[in-house]
Amino acid sequence: MKKAVMLLLNGETLPQLFITIVRYVLPSEDHTIQKLLLLYLEIIDKTDSSGRILPEMILICQNLRNNLQHPNEYIRGVTLRFLCRLSEVEIIEPLIPSILSNIEHRHPFIRRNAILAVMSIYKLPQGEQLLADAPEVIERILAGEQDPSARRNAFLMLFNCAQDRAISYLLSHVDQVPDWPEQLQMVVLDLIRKVCRSNRAEKGRYIKIIISLLNAQSIAVIYECAGTLVSLSSAPTAIRAAANTYCQLLSQSDNNVKLIVLERLNELKSSHREIMVEMIMDVLRALSSPNLDIRHKTLDIALELITPRNVDEVVSTLKKEVMKTQSGELEKNGEYRQMLVQAIHTCAMKFPEVASTVVHLLMDFLGDSNVASAVDVVLFVREIIETNPKLRVSIITRLLDTFYQIRAARVCSCALWIIGEYCLSLSEVENGISTIKQCLGELPFYTAVVEGDSADASKRPQQVNSSITVSSRRPAILADGTYATQSAASETALSAPSLATGSLTALGNLRSLILSGDFFLGAVISCTLTKLVLRLEEVQKSKTELNKACTSALLIMVSMLQLGQSSYLPHPIDNDSYERIALCIRLLCNTGDEVRKIWLQSCRQSFAKMLADKQFNETKEIKAKAHISHAQPDDLIDFYHLKSRKGMSQLELEDEVQDDLKRATGEFTMAGDDANKLNRILQLTGFSDPVYAEAYVTVHHYDIVLDVTVINRTKDTLQNLCLELATMGDLKLVERPQNYTLAPESSKEIRANIKVSSTETGVIFGNIVYETSNVLERTVVVLNDIHIDIMDYISPAICADVAFRNMWAEFEWENKVAVNTVLQNEKDFLNHIIKSTNMRCLTAPSALDGECGFLAANLYAKSVFGEDALVNISIEKQVDGKLSGYIRIRSKTQGIALSLGDKITLKQKGGS
Repeated sequence: MKKAVMLLLNGETLPQLFITIVRYVLPSEDHTIQKLLLLYLEIIDKTDSSGRILPEMILICQNLRNNLQHPNEYIRGVTLRFLCRLSEVEIIEPLIPSILSNIEHRHPFIRRNAILAVMSIYKLPQGEQLLADAPEVIERILAGEQDPSARRNAFLMLFNCAQDRAISYLLSHVDQVPDWPEQLQMVVLDLIRKVCRSNRAEKGRYIKIIISLLNAQSIAVIYECAGTLVSLSSAPTAIRAAANTYCQLLSQSDNNVKLIVLERLNELKSSHREIMVEMIMDVLRALSSPNLDIRHKTLDIALELITPRNVDEVVSTLKKEVMKTQSGELEKNGEYRQMLVQAIHTCAMKFPEVASTVVHLLMDFLGDSNVASAVDVVLFVREIIETNPKLRVSIITRLLDTFYQIRAARVCSCALWIIGEYCLSLSEVENGISTIKQCLGELPFYTAVVEGDSADASKRPQQVNSSITVSSRRPAILADGTYATQSAASETALSAPSLATGSLTALGNLRSLILSGDFFLGAVISCTLTKLVLRLEEVQKSKTELNKACTSALLIMVSMLQLGQSSYLPHPIDNDSYERIALCIRLLCNTGDEVRKIWLQSCRQSFAKMLADKQFNETKEIKAKAHISHAQPDDLIDFYHLKSRKGMSQLELEDEVQDDLKRATGEFTMAGDDANKLNRILQLTGFSDPVYAEAYVTVHHYDIVLDVTVINRTKDTLQNLCLELATMGDLKLVERPQNYTLAPESSKEIRANIKVSSTETGVIFGNIVYETSNVLERTVVVLNDIHIDIMDYISPAICADVAFRNMWAEFEWENKVAVNTVLQNEKDFLNHIIKSTNMRCLTAPSALDGECGFLAANLYAKSVFGEDALVNISIEKQVDGKLSGYIRIRSKTQGIALSLGDKITLKQKGGS
């Protein structure tokens, strides 16, 4: 039987098998065999080519009647379930008395399936003739039924087949609805949604039922209630109740539930921000979850709901969360701390007055082992010290005190820049210089020990400064012909001789990083010392002290150059760092007023300008978003004061007023954009084909719905017409295609669902196959291909420069597209690519100003599946005026890189 079912599902007909099964399988009492038999009977063709029932089907009618009267409850139940899927009236009609007798059976399993069978029969085209009094019978059953599933099925039958009876039953039992079983409450919500969409005037009384269901025991019911409230009403009371419900659901243990609820809250935030602002602390409760995705989504929602009234409370919560990351030993603590630092940074930028409460706490994390988190902290400190002049002294003092704890080169570089720019008073400058000298340790960085000089050189492990010489054991020939070993003088204590050179635990942080070959940091140290010495000239009266500081700075720089050119390190100093350090040495030896102005003022002014540009762009974006709203000049007037109350509740009044406003602002009609719908219609066959087909493509996030209209343009009846589709790419057909019979010059709507699992350009192709009574063979009409556009799945997104660079280094798939365009202006080409690819330009507009013949910009977008798409455009204007260069696309998956590359190749010409 299993083999027969599989063969039938694969398209085999097996007509010769039917009589064998009737003779030998039909009489079996085995439950598994009976279940397989019903599956077999469901699949086989029960009609001939003209649509009449096959005569041999009469043989199974008696068997089905016997099953419906079988003493075993399981056999009765599965047979009733099988009848739900039958559409042949000739087979069903003799069985109706047996079906009705099962409605009042003592076992609930049989009753619930009998009710479903009645519903499916009543929904057939001739159903009302077969079961004329079905609604009355089911309503009577519903009144006395105790089994939850049977009650649910009975109410569902009334909902689908006799909606007026379902509504009257619901309204007569309004007080009992909160105590009904969960399954029945879900059907009630479906009924309310359907009734309110068709009859908006009756919405008020049903919303009261939904509000009462918000206190139900079932979480699923509560979630559905909140969703129904939001979809039906815009009244503040209703939205507040829905938001409260969603916030309560955030306490659920299931992470998937939390993510779904946060998505709903995010939607509410965009349409009802003023109500969500009140809920911000409830939303932040989701931070208690250890899942990083939940925490990230929670912070994203909260940051857009911050106002001057609640910012202190939010920042206080974020500070507590930062403190928790110190104590816990969770592996993701570093990443979570980085997210919190970024969130606090955003709060401090929007509301500078809170910066003073958080900056000192965050500075404790400058030495964080998570480098990304430490970088975020130091960038935050850099921005705060510029925007909050009152905090400058305390930040500099704290930075100098904690500088020795910093372990990452990037964090050291930024901290040194802050010290160089913002140490202004005499004490600050002197402390800055001494801090850097302490972290560099004793000079020189390495010593050359002449082996032939004295026999006891090897016997003297300690030197005057109590340091150990760690030798690299590589002899070098000196100018006089003697041999020497190159070694690095380190500050390793005598008690711990086992520590290697460069170990971060014993050495100064700057010294260990330079001994590991980081000469870019050496160049930053030189620049910082140069700035501090130049500033010391302005604040230090004593020439002696000034000369001391200048010579010690020069000695450090020369020592770094000497180390960089020695053979002690595996890699010599790079040319850029060498030139930068040499420039600092020349500058300290001979300083002019113009150069002093550049080093002490211009650098900081550039930083201030960058911050101002950033602030301007953010403000511009906020204003652009604000202009989209549908607010009218008079929307502050409470119109319900002018309405006649007629005993209506506050909620009903608010809802009616909101509906009036929506009607006035055109929100009810905005959904039906007919012109946009016409653009989505694709012609699948030619006008001269016997069958004409066109499809309307609806792209949701995770699935595509094809509504295909098929028109028979011939004078013949088309039999077994089938729309056969296949896909290429990460697309998957959900259902098996069905066969249809199409009358002459008639049409048929066929719906096909396709699941999408990743962002890439997919192709749907196929054909329409049919038979006619005149021709024995099948006719095939090939369809045009449907290309699914990647643009439906990606949207512009924002990403920090550091995160962009990290992803660019990590992602393994790169697609390199050569620029080939008729456009001759670099910015026009950039704007054309941004518009064509639906991406956001991360490069600041100020960086793209001016005309230099070159342009480099980074673009970023995110897909609905959470995939990142990175694009770098590098173009140059040639002598003949044409643009040349490359567009590089990087992503984690191959599909998005290739699809985006194809899209750019297609669009970059400058056409449509």
